[in-house]
Amino acid sequence: MGAFMYMNELWKRKSSDVMKFIQRVRSWEFRHQHTIVRMRRPTRPEKARAVGYKTKPGYSIFRVRIRRGGRKRPAHRGITTGKPKTAGILGIKLNKNNRAVAEQRLGRKVGNARILNSYWVNQDSTFMWYEIVAVDPMHKTCLLYTSPSPRDS
Repeated sequence: MGAFMYMNELWKRKSSDVMKFIQRVRSWEFRHQHTIVRMRRPTRPEKARAVGYKTKPGYSIFRVRIRRGGRKRPAHRGITTGKPKTAGILGIKLNKNNRAVAEQRLGRKVGNARILNSYWVNQDSTFMWYEIVAVDPMHKTCLLYTSPSPRDS
């Protein structure tokens, strides 16, 4: 087995003592950083490579923090009008998952980059962290949208 296989096996056993300790220390570190952080290298290199990351110019990786929990309805002083069916405030869930929300937030923040994919990194009682692979489509080393050459037609 190669190094990435061993790393993958470690991540599969998240409930082991070693991973619990590492994740607890990392979540403490992540909490003290900004919501969106550009990183020099991924926390999980084997997962990043699996979702399309390459270590070359034009590819970048970001860590995005999402607050956990449901969606509370904005109702002033808790007063909702209408039928009792629509009177709920706390039991409302967002239809999108947290990973999609993280990708959309990064897409708004860095509009020039294309979002390739993302993966889970860590979570605690308040936050979830995802690492997102983004590509600069206009960079010469990773042109995503190339026009067809005249020989192809």
